[in-house]
Amino acid sequence: MENKIINLGIFGFGVVGQGLYEVLNRTKGINARIKKICIKDPNKSRPIDSSYFTTDKNEILEDPTIDVVVELINDTEAAFEIVSTALRNGKAVVSASKRMIAENLPALFQLQTENKVPFLYEASSCASIPIIRNLEEYYDNDLLNAVEGICNGSTNYILTKIFEENQSFETALQKAQELGFAETDPTLDIEGYDPKYKLVILLLHAFGTFVKPEEVYNFGIHHLNDFDIQFAKQRNCTVKLIAQCRRQNGNVFAYVLPHLIKEHNLLYDVYNEYNGILLESAFTDKQFFVGKGAGGTATGSAVLSDISALLYNYRYEYKKIKQNNQPTFTNDVKLKVYLRYKTPDQVDLSVFFNISEKYESTAWRYVVGTINLQQLREVNWLKNKDVNLLVMDQD
Repeated sequence: MENKIINLGIFGFGVVGQGLYEVLNRTKGINARIKKICIKDPNKSRPIDSSYFTTDKNEILEDPTIDVVVELINDTEAAFEIVSTALRNGKAVVSASKRMIAENLPALFQLQTENKVPFLYEASSCASIPIIRNLEEYYDNDLLNAVEGICNGSTNYILTKIFEENQSFETALQKAQELGFAETDPTLDIEGYDPKYKLVILLLHAFGTFVKPEEVYNFGIHHLNDFDIQFAKQRNCTVKLIAQCRRQNGNVFAYVLPHLIKEHNLLYDVYNEYNGILLESAFTDKQFFVGKGAGGTATGSAVLSDISALLYNYRYEYKKIKQNNQPTFTNDVKLKVYLRYKTPDQVDLSVFFNISEKYESTAWRYVVGTINLQQLREVNWLKNKDVNLLVMDQD
């Protein structure tokens, strides 16, 4: 596509779609223009001329003059159908739909291979941080040990307001929704599903391992209460929702869990809607990336970066898959955790390998101990709102 103007067909004109429109019009030197935008509701008021819009997906998918399809919708099934059709029609595709991508990675990989067209999705993982391209181009599979960090700007904004401004969970969540950082239904963010989908994508580009989202355990910040917050502050810690994947003895484990983070940890000072990602490798130790993780222009800039890359015929090579030495996914890993509960019948402490600390009062109880991640997946405690879990930061 070098040295030509590429025509874009966009699906969706919500927060990210409007963010893309804004950054595209403010950026000089990118030879791309929007030809058509497919939307569901033609009567909705929008800030640009109505001639851009259509409700017929085939005006984009079947138009031979449209070079790149940009998929930015919330409907997972519809998004997969759009992306699949576009790839089969020989069109390059850019997407920001982390759930759709995570749930269909093997099929999407196959479609790219069979149809010899690029599919880029940097915006699906860490918004403004170019993490996928770094994993693809810079980190050799044998050298990379771990990818971990904050990859949900909504929950990080909420936690910042709680710990830095002493706001209640409800107040912080409402503010995040008003600013467009969190959805009206915040479940995917606060229960850890959104960062799990992102982690599944990062697992493939970091280690070449295909993992289904349901194999990765996630638990969010929705049970956090004042007792937990005081516990964290007494230990000079803050709480961050962490997505982590790490190699261990030829395997790789992954999870999304809230962590107690100490001040020496680089993630401690990642505030508000920002994301922070730590990469750990054999020779370079830790490298740290930070950038905005929520908001239309932050995500729109990542989409625009992928569009720009297509002008230079860029595509993911999936080098880790081709190296054919992918680690096997496992949930067999020990975690040191803080477990808070109300009454003894709510938890079964016998599943802990050891308990190093125990506290009881008339209101709340907690233990600090070591538990296997696989066992944690199987217990029912965390469905109870009176029970919460935080992973302890390592010294």
